[in-house]
Amino acid sequence: MDTSLTVLGACPLDCPDTCSWVVTVRDGEAVSLRGNREHPYTRGALCVKVNRYLEHTRAADRLLYPLRRTGPKGSGRFERITWDEALSEIAGRLTAIVAEHGGEAIWPYQGTGTLGYVQGETGEAGRRFWNVLGASRHDLNICSRAGNDGLRYVYGTPGGMDPETFALSKLILLWGTNTLTSGHHLWKFVQDARAAGAYVVAIDPIRTRTADQADEHLPIRPGTDAALALGLLHVVLEEGAEDRDYIERHTLGWEEFAAEIAKYPVERVAEITGLPADRIRALGVRLAHTRPTGIRATMGIQRHEGGGAAMRAIACIPGVTGDWRYPGGGVAYSTSAHVPLRADTREDLLPHPVRTLTMTRLADGLDESVKCLWVYAANPLGSTSDQNRIRAALSRDDLFTVVMEQFPTDTVDYADIVLPSTMQTEHLDVHAGYGHMYLMWNEPAVEPPGECLSTTETFRRLARQMGLTEPSLYDTDLEIAEQLLGPAGISLEEIRKQGWVRLGVADPFVPFTEGFPTPSGRLEFVSERAGAAGLPRVAGYTPSLTARTAPGDRPHPLTLVTPASHTFLNTTFANNPELLRRSKGPRVLVNPADAAARGLTDGQPVRVFNANGEFTADVEISDRVAPGVVAAPKGHWPKLSAGGANPNAVVDERDADMGRGAVYHDNFVDVAPL
Repeated sequence: MDTSLTVLGACPLDCPDTCSWVVTVRDGEAVSLRGNREHPYTRGALCVKVNRYLEHTRAADRLLYPLRRTGPKGSGRFERITWDEALSEIAGRLTAIVAEHGGEAIWPYQGTGTLGYVQGETGEAGRRFWNVLGASRHDLNICSRAGNDGLRYVYGTPGGMDPETFALSKLILLWGTNTLTSGHHLWKFVQDARAAGAYVVAIDPIRTRTADQADEHLPIRPGTDAALALGLLHVVLEEGAEDRDYIERHTLGWEEFAAEIAKYPVERVAEITGLPADRIRALGVRLAHTRPTGIRATMGIQRHEGGGAAMRAIACIPGVTGDWRYPGGGVAYSTSAHVPLRADTREDLLPHPVRTLTMTRLADGLDESVKCLWVYAANPLGSTSDQNRIRAALSRDDLFTVVMEQFPTDTVDYADIVLPSTMQTEHLDVHAGYGHMYLMWNEPAVEPPGECLSTTETFRRLARQMGLTEPSLYDTDLEIAEQLLGPAGISLEEIRKQGWVRLGVADPFVPFTEGFPTPSGRLEFVSERAGAAGLPRVAGYTPSLTARTAPGDRPHPLTLVTPASHTFLNTTFANNPELLRRSKGPRVLVNPADAAARGLTDGQPVRVFNANGEFTADVEISDRVAPGVVAAPKGHWPKLSAGGANPNAVVDERDADMGRGAVYHDNFVDVAPL
């Protein structure tokens, strides 16, 4: 007799698609995992990475027990200890730190290893505990903040199109997004649109998998996207195709913005972007006369010094063309703002106001005032800018570092105490995709291996060890889920039974039909809030560092971009032997002209370097990048790479124009043979 059962869950990883999945369990073991065929966005498919998730949960290097460091920091030498020993030591150290230095000496460094509302960053898991201690706030700004802020200045929210409505678009601009690698479920809706006659354009410095499949690829110079947006609008105005009725009824600041557009004729934009003028003009004419136009722009586009301005300028396009009138028209960046869930992190538990420490400034922020760094769902030594300075900061003898992890990452090697954490098939969680309009339920399918504990259970046990009496610290996972769903009017029973529910919006969903959540209630081409923040009042072009620096003033001649890998998700899965093999190892794409100038041959090991440091990679000579641009996919663990570093060794710890966003695609480097 078959005793198997199926358990509904959701992918926890930092991807817009947040897939619904089905786990088959037999005799207490998860034996298969597939995409949920009933889910309207997942449609039964998982990605090449997550298809190996069950294999990953059983990996030989999975952390299963608490560990205490026995060697020097960075050595990765540990001894197994009990949970009682680990919690006792941690409780004693935290109590002493709070007593001597105050709670703000603790930095809870949470990442996007899981996006759950119960266990992960979306719900700020553990924040109630940290508030009771008066710990510093953690500003989790590394992923999308610059773009979010740019969109807010125009729309009042980063929320936009329902990606499913791309099936109704007649022109699709995939702008700075590699859909087939980072969110491939959207491609089904793009294909539906193409079957109905839509034209698809990829705008990207790299000829990606997605660009290969598009009708047209525009290899834009990194950091110049806002200039292209203004140049396309210049053509729209030349064609007399602006939607005057929409502009008059639904926007603010048109005359000033029109004057800004006038500064960007096609010839000037061609010089800025490196694109041929005739192709800019042709796309501008197509944009002028094609309704609806849907624009998909994701997080890579805003990881430079002008990233917020880039998203702000792109967001203005459908305000000029009137595309927000139509299903399939507008901009899709993130759907998170449409989600009605609000985690109750109990800010009232703070004993006094506390400082905020910024995720993208770990090297600067990890100074002598920080006595405890608590890392969870994050691998900053593999994922964060200025890797060498972070390594030095983590080496401080007086820094007490606790890492909650599933695998022995580079960051784990610098921990004093390591706590083994559960994976998605082993705990309860609630998720919302930032690339679709559904809430997801994740039911635990199997018992955790070894002595792994969930994030919530770890903090419950630590609170008990420290004698904390605040009742909310002991809420169960189901109680936390009910606190999330109840105020939003979502039935716990319904979502738990089906595995997902659609957000309470129309289908098809056309946002902003009742106005924009801006101070004026209109789409704002001109923002007084931006002016008050020291930014330009009028949406425009803020060039990246590499775009605005003259060749003679560059410390190194090449611009580095670090795109997502097809086989890893950030650094997750980068220790999986099969996915590591498929990645072909660390590599750097170099244009044939740049390779010839340096005497490089295909497959040759090289060092990519600047004043911050260097990493080692094999050269892939390819016209997928333009002269002057090199691309090194992110995600490889430094400790598993030749030279012990990855591209973040050369990435500046520098701020974007908005939200202190990261600048992963805005760095000068050179390449030389080893």
